[in-house]
Amino acid sequence: MRKLVFATTNQLKLDMARYVLEPLGFEVIGKKMKNLPEIQADSITEVAIYSSQYAHRELKCAVLKNDSGLVIPALNDFPSLYSNYVEKTLGEDGILKLMEGVLDRRAYFLDVLAYTDEEGNTKTFESKSWGTISKNKEGNMGIGYDFIFIPDGQEHTLACFTDEEKLPLFSRDAYAKLGQWLKEK
Repeated sequence: MRKLVFATTNQLKLDMARYVLEPLGFEVIGKKMKNLPEIQADSITEVAIYSSQYAHRELKCAVLKNDSGLVIPALNDFPSLYSNYVEKTLGEDGILKLMEGVLDRRAYFLDVLAYTDEEGNTKTFESKSWGTISKNKEGNMGIGYDFIFIPDGQEHTLACFTDEEKLPLFSRDAYAKLGQWLKEK
């Protein structure tokens, strides 16, 4: 098995990478990096690239890094890049307040993987996990937006599912594309 270092402190993201990449022949090794600088940027992709290149310089190896955010088209794609900040300041209740009276409740999680190879070259892969914003918070098994996001094909928010049950509810396209690209490299 080829080893793949994934710099993350998020166990669910690490589990997702393993869920998709291990059957493709990759051993995913989680590396916790605290105090990774958060840059001011115009897109989630820019943040993922910067984080991956930073982790590459610090760890001195090829590395995978991820950044993601909740995107609500009816709110001009808000909070997107600012998802973490908005979750800490407005919270889910603030998003629900912003969504009052909004009929189009479609939303998605944008997940961007940035892989930086041994030479410092970076390639990105992305996927979108679609769903809707609920009208009320629901569940007790989640963090952040899990309490207000209902994945497509489901009747309840992510916070109603265990981490293991959540894995198949997210798009795995980015991980699958990464695995295929690495196999061809």
